[in-house]
Amino acid sequence: MMSTVEANADGLVGPTHSYAGLAPGNIASQVNAGEASNPRAAVLQGLAKMKRLADLGIPQFVLPPHERPFTPFLRALGFSGTDAEVLERAWKEAPAFAAAACSSSQMWAANAATVTPSVDAPDGRVHFTPANLVTNLHRSLEHEQTTRSLRRLFPDPRRFAVHDALNPVAHLADEGAANHVRLAAEHGAPGVNLLVWGREAWERWEGKYPARQTLESCQAIARRHGAHRPVFARQAKAAIDGGTFHNDVVCVGTRTALLFHELAFEDKAGTLAAIRAAAEGLFQPEFVEISAADLPLEDAVKSYLFNSQLLVVPGEDRLVLLAPTETADNPRAHAAAQSLATANGPIGRVEYVDVRQSMRNGGGPACLRLRVVLTEQELASANAFQRLNAGLYGRLCEWAERWYREELRPADLADPQLLTETRGALDQLTAILNLGGDFYPFQRV
Repeated sequence: MMSTVEANADGLVGPTHSYAGLAPGNIASQVNAGEASNPRAAVLQGLAKMKRLADLGIPQFVLPPHERPFTPFLRALGFSGTDAEVLERAWKEAPAFAAAACSSSQMWAANAATVTPSVDAPDGRVHFTPANLVTNLHRSLEHEQTTRSLRRLFPDPRRFAVHDALNPVAHLADEGAANHVRLAAEHGAPGVNLLVWGREAWERWEGKYPARQTLESCQAIARRHGAHRPVFARQAKAAIDGGTFHNDVVCVGTRTALLFHELAFEDKAGTLAAIRAAAEGLFQPEFVEISAADLPLEDAVKSYLFNSQLLVVPGEDRLVLLAPTETADNPRAHAAAQSLATANGPIGRVEYVDVRQSMRNGGGPACLRLRVVLTEQELASANAFQRLNAGLYGRLCEWAERWYREELRPADLADPQLLTETRGALDQLTAILNLGGDFYPFQRV
């Protein structure tokens, strides 16, 4: 079998990383709203995590931040003048829209797109559907730039199909790979695609928090990609009400292993049976369940144990779980994590990583990355300038030290100097990553 790997493409934290509390149902985002952030620490933490995986021999790519503040959105709302004047007026007259235009939420690349590897697609190409993210205003601004970004990273149309997002309407609400898990005997073998949804398109939703993914969007993506053996599973309503705004807050999987919380699925038995049936003749799924008695849902959400990266590390027989340090800080979550490593199961050890700046906005290690299964030829045809190595890591750290502030409060987002700083940073970044001089809207004016 051709050598195939699971690469990661991590979102680079943007210079406007802040705690603005824009996401209902994201408890960490709400709790920390209004606090001061440290964009420099955030981007360096993200880069350190990327380097850690690259050093393990796992291919690691960098997805650039989006242009923020995003003045084209504000101009579309009727604000005019220079970009600085547009930003100033928006903050005075429509602060909620101005805040959305400044969000750095694109850093959570698990929401960038849903990916189907070439082995699971009938045309033999890797398929991407960027998520429309229509449930939240600030995130709905992302999909057009995400599409451009993915097409720069994966430019060969013979090997990659980067589709446009689904129509940006509530009936087709889509949150990307945060609600998708692929299971297979090996990365290069045909697999089962688990797509998790929270509500139906015409369902009258009465939950405490929004259900961000519809069944119909999952079905549309599976049809569009020709995804092999799809399984559609409903996320538990109790989990959504408990702050599980994406399924990756209570579930993670790779190869044959699916690690999940007892309350992850509305019909747990039916979901597991459907996965077994879809996997018949391909592989035997390994289900690793953590009970609500061992880890209450509240602790699962606080610790983000399930929002860890489940890694196939070259040279190791068992999987490695890379969890946030908050998991180690939570006694119940830490005990659950250690029990995974000591059991005779698919997970051999647990490691911890500091992404506290992201975690305070509700994004753990798994939120920061988009997984892309690639053959050797597909890997070789990706934009090599975006693949992290020691040289690129050093250049990006120097770049971040130059451009990123050490403290940013929500009120600072109205500072016109921040607009100048962010554009200077992004302009230099396009050269570092070889993205071209027309990558961002401000470069195309």
